Amino acid sequence: MHNMKLANWLTMFRIFLVPIYMTVALARIPYGGLIAAAVFGLAAITDGLDGYVARSRKEITRFGKLIDPIADKLLVSAALLSLVELGQISAWIALIIIGREFAISGLRILAAAEGIVISASKWGKLKTTTEITATIMILLQLPGGVSVMWLATVVTLLSGVDYFLNAQNILKKTM
Repeated sequence: MHNMKLANWLTMFRIFLVPIYMTVALARIPYGGLIAAAVFGLAAITDGLDGYVARSRKEITRFGKLIDPIADKLLVSAALLSLVELGQISAWIALIIIGREFAISGLRILAAAEGIVISASKWGKLKTTTEITATIMILLQLPGGVSVMWLATVVTLLSGVDYFLNAQNILKKTM
């Protein structure tokens, strides 16, 4: 572990923050929403930062390619499940967003088997941005947070459709 690249440390730190986020989000303590939003925001920042660090230092690793999407899915799932548990969002939102995550992960695995890398699309980045924004808004009890989460759900669906439409050649090869 002492040879681990900085980008991978950032990714592992994001994974470390997930149970901390869940504990604070669900503890119903004074300022819990504020603390949970801060922990979630910090974890979300590492999501963008780890990729930037890996590319800028030319330290992209197989470990990073594997663990980064897992860390992302853990964080998103934790956020959505905690908000469902707290009665802040519909379970349908969580199901749609987490289901899309699994579907796109499966698509990426199929593509990888063909030697093809599916990079994040503009729709995927917009999905992530709206999910993060909505989660923080809901945790901070800001007006419109749930509406932004529904918007994130719509963007999530559009993103998923976009990925699958653009992967027709991969799907044809693997079916």
